[in-house]
Amino acid sequence: MVNIADRYGDVQEYYFSQKLREVAQLNAAGKNVINLGIGSPDMAPPRQAVEALCAAAHNGNAHGYQGYKGTPALRQAFSDWYATYYAVALDPETEVLPLMGSKEGITYISNAYLNAGDEVLVPNPGYPAYSAATKAAGGVVRHYNLREETGWLPNLEELQQQDLSRVKLMWANYPHMPTGAKASKAALAQLVDFAERHDILLCHDNPYSFILIDRPESILSVKGVTAHVLELNSLSKSHNMAGWRVGVLTGHPQHIANVLIAKSNVDSGMFLGIQQAAIEALKQPQAWFEELNTHYAERRKLVWQIMETLDCRYSTEQAGLFVWGRPPEEVNVEQLVNELLYEAGVFITPGFIFGTNGQRYIRVSLCADNGQLQRALERIKAFKNIKIKKS
Repeated sequence: MVNIADRYGDVQEYYFSQKLREVAQLNAAGKNVINLGIGSPDMAPPRQAVEALCAAAHNGNAHGYQGYKGTPALRQAFSDWYATYYAVALDPETEVLPLMGSKEGITYISNAYLNAGDEVLVPNPGYPAYSAATKAAGGVVRHYNLREETGWLPNLEELQQQDLSRVKLMWANYPHMPTGAKASKAALAQLVDFAERHDILLCHDNPYSFILIDRPESILSVKGVTAHVLELNSLSKSHNMAGWRVGVLTGHPQHIANVLIAKSNVDSGMFLGIQQAAIEALKQPQAWFEELNTHYAERRKLVWQIMETLDCRYSTEQAGLFVWGRPPEEVNVEQLVNELLYEAGVFITPGFIFGTNGQRYIRVSLCADNGQLQRALERIKAFKNIKIKKS
């Protein structure tokens, strides 16, 4: 049998790809698992977006190949969105590249820039796709530490004392997934300065900037569009459109052109109906985000109760679609997650999948309605009572 390419030898199947098959098997056996593991928004997209998609589907001229850069109207809509909510000016022709989800952008950036042996700074804990894309492109992952005691922000003084001569890219992500940590404008500015001093391309992944946060921030607001910064964004979380796969890459025209080389040799453009729907979604007023966050704030209170039932320590200042918590030291996190799944019928995420600095933590999603969260809380309380009686 022909073997898988060497570059994938150290890349594992995505944790949720495997775990959700396991959950599906349990459900098929009648378990009725409550899934609090992933950040897949369960609320509806904007009505105008759905209507635009339906209208396009009935348009006989909408079904052909589309441009690799997205329509001019979609690029303009992203530019207007950045101006309105981030106070960032972008040239829609040269500084905006729509993507079929920002996750593909991680791969395209890695493929566009990494030669064999180039090093990439990846947060620990952090989104596993950064490491996977680096390895698949032939790069070398160099983790940098994020720790609770420093607010899950990088220690840049510690980093710059190391040999960074082979580092080409650095991934950052604030509001941070999985911890929900926020970065101030000053902290983002320090990241930009660090990248410029060491001639590193800083790639900021920014899909959570509208969720449970007072004001969305873009790293491009620090110095505008510069040669050392790229930003990925997405409608998945902000507009409940995860399955629609609409994202965007923003940055310097040369970087946009470079990534387009990688992208245009893989996909053949986004369906026109989805682009037109995204345009409508990007027009949503501030009230859309306020209503969205009202629901998430209510859900978060129930998730806090889940954390407290499990005796977890957590911060109430987290942003994003999850609550990140630390169980007591004597608790085996992997065992706890499996017991909750198989005995309580509740799936939550172990922190170790995000790196060694997450191994003592768990993550619970807000992407379930209040009824599901209440049932999950009741199941976990019953599970804990049984455990107490057995002990």
